[in-house]
Amino acid sequence: MTDALTYSGEPAFVLVRPQMGENIGAAARAMLNFGLQRMHVVSPRDGWPSERAVAMASGAGRVLDDAQLHSSVADAVGDCSFVFATTARQRGLTKPVFSPEEAMREAARRIGRGEKVGVLFGPERAGLENEDIAVANAIVTVPVNPAFPSLNLAQCVLLTGYEWRRASEAVAGEIVPQTTEMGGADWAETIEVEKLAEHYEDRLAQAGFFFPETKAAHMKINLRNLWSRMPLTRADVQMLHGVMRQMVRWKERGE
Repeated sequence: MTDALTYSGEPAFVLVRPQMGENIGAAARAMLNFGLQRMHVVSPRDGWPSERAVAMASGAGRVLDDAQLHSSVADAVGDCSFVFATTARQRGLTKPVFSPEEAMREAARRIGRGEKVGVLFGPERAGLENEDIAVANAIVTVPVNPAFPSLNLAQCVLLTGYEWRRASEAVAGEIVPQTTEMGGADWAETIEVEKLAEHYEDRLAQAGFFFPETKAAHMKINLRNLWSRMPLTRADVQMLHGVMRQMVRWKERGE
């Protein structure tokens, strides 16, 4: 059982394509230090389960026991309505940027309202790719030495977990200054936005929108990034699906 916090719920920590089992185990230790147990692992290089991860976890094996394995980032955060991506470098994508402290305060507020939140951590060698970050709603950047910005995976998890612990306890006792009147709607989950993005990509590809071919991949990333910046409800997603379906029908009728 997760250590009791004064603020209920917790974000999912998603390790994207981790390369070494030892780093996964060290990340599990860092998470449990701050009462976190929701670990998701995306396509670990050396396979899963990992004996090296278990050995390094040293007492935090329960985090690994409950860890969920996924084949893609979109699947790993599919049930989340808000996702942070940790990165130390500028990626050329337009995103809100948070410090770890402010990111975890925002996560605590959202979770307190019943939302599910995910945090992406990239592989050890180069961090998250633009395709991964495009799925996220915001970026978390640590103010490190610009001449040496690289953080070990477990270090980044530890730092974020520490800020989560501080933020969850602080936000539990404060009056949230701003809320959103949902009007009977629910926030769209990441997997629903992913399906919307796929729908538009497929139809736009058929229409020849992604031209020239050399720029197609970058255009698709920018389009995904656009969707992830929008605070979409499920009703919004359904409406946008309907807009595209109607436009296709109109074109097929030749009107």
